[in-house]
Amino acid sequence: MEEFIPIPNLTSSLRHILRVPSACYEASGIVINGRRIKSLVFTTDIAIIRNCDADAVFAVYPFTPQQAISDAIIRSSYIPVFCGCGGGTTKGLRTVSLAKDVESQGAMGVVLNAPISDLNLVAVARAVDIIVTATKQETDITARIKAGASILNVAGGCRTPEIVQSIRETAPDVPIIATGGPTNETIRATITAGANAVTYTPSSAKVMFSEMMNHYREE
Repeated sequence: MEEFIPIPNLTSSLRHILRVPSACYEASGIVINGRRIKSLVFTTDIAIIRNCDADAVFAVYPFTPQQAISDAIIRSSYIPVFCGCGGGTTKGLRTVSLAKDVESQGAMGVVLNAPISDLNLVAVARAVDIIVTATKQETDITARIKAGASILNVAGGCRTPEIVQSIRETAPDVPIIATGGPTNETIRATITAGANAVTYTPSSAKVMFSEMMNHYREE
């Protein structure tokens, strides 16, 4: 019988770390260039990025992608970053240019939104290596994979486990990142459905700071 050797776990008394739910570690993970990714923090807040224990950053935001934003996030992060490069409002050759830029800046992969056409996806796939494509229930998974999607990303709210399970029936081996929800129970449901890695959306800095201030007031 092998002897169990505990893993050293060190924390600084001078830092507050945002910890992803423990269920995230139950995922199989996706190994990209030798690095295993199980949890991704869904944020563009540099303060959160610098003070969390997620394996990677999922930097997608509801504005037109800008190189200045991706550069600031990648430079500030000590964990891999996946950067949004459009696919909805931003499309065509602009997505190809943005994808090449963020990869050159050091992003581990690019993220394209669900409206991206298969033809546009093919063009991006010829320019960069790792592409994460958002999917929805009616997405033609086979076409997405043929067009060059390296990883599928599912963000279907409470229907996420259902969508993930549907994808698994069509493509049992494709890497899947999916939103896990706010609790260990919802995260486990997503993993059980077939997700290899989970995105976790933390509370805003405003909410976390408010909780900290309430704690200070009680002391």
